[in-house]
Amino acid sequence: MGAGDIGVPDSTRSTAGNQLLAGLPQLLHRRLLGRFEPVELRLAEVLCASGERMRYVHFPTTSFVSLIAPLDGHAGLEVGLVGDEGMVGISLMLGIEAAPVTALVQGVGAAWRMETTGFLRELSRSPPLREILNRYLYVTLTQLAQTAACTRFHLVEARLARWLLMTRDRAHADEFYITHAFLSHMLGVRRAGITRAAVALRKRNLIDYSRGVLTVIDGTGLEQVACSCYTTLKNDYTRILGKLATPAGD
Repeated sequence: MGAGDIGVPDSTRSTAGNQLLAGLPQLLHRRLLGRFEPVELRLAEVLCASGERMRYVHFPTTSFVSLIAPLDGHAGLEVGLVGDEGMVGISLMLGIEAAPVTALVQGVGAAWRMETTGFLRELSRSPPLREILNRYLYVTLTQLAQTAACTRFHLVEARLARWLLMTRDRAHADEFYITHAFLSHMLGVRRAGITRAAVALRKRNLIDYSRGVLTVIDGTGLEQVACSCYTTLKNDYTRILGKLATPAGD
């Protein structure tokens, strides 16, 4: 997939605005930010490839990242989407430095990053950091299981509505840039199926789509069309990480 498939408008949110980091005790939060390096993530940048050692962990702030499981040399299927509610590299909590999936930037913007070795040292000395990330690990595993069931049983139109809501939540905007070809890769369906689903949503005045720019017109209506996975995983995040601000749905 090439540059221009998806992007987000500029954001005025604070570069410290990752919800996992914000949920840490204040002194630990300040110390960690002193160790992190602020970076700008580029569209279509691969942060880590499946099976390879992760050099860095990333905590997105104004960016968001697709987690893609490769399938027999094909483009793969998106199994997760990480924005300012999460992190890229959560498998380190299991002591595994090899990336289980490919992390591909889909929304340009800012993130905090730290080298893997330094991050593991911080985990060993920071019980509050381990606690919050263990909770996020549970949420991530739940997301993976739910995505598998969703891909098998839910209709394309409902899955598309769910994905658009996820993207809107992480972009913190109702407008973003996307192509049908990109969506067909992410949802694992033929391009014709994505086109039919998008046309159906447009006819119901839920979205508009022109020259690669997609606009969510009626978020409430889109939630009613989306499969139950959107609300289920959003509620799971709030239940497991309830002290944090309510995140976008997974």
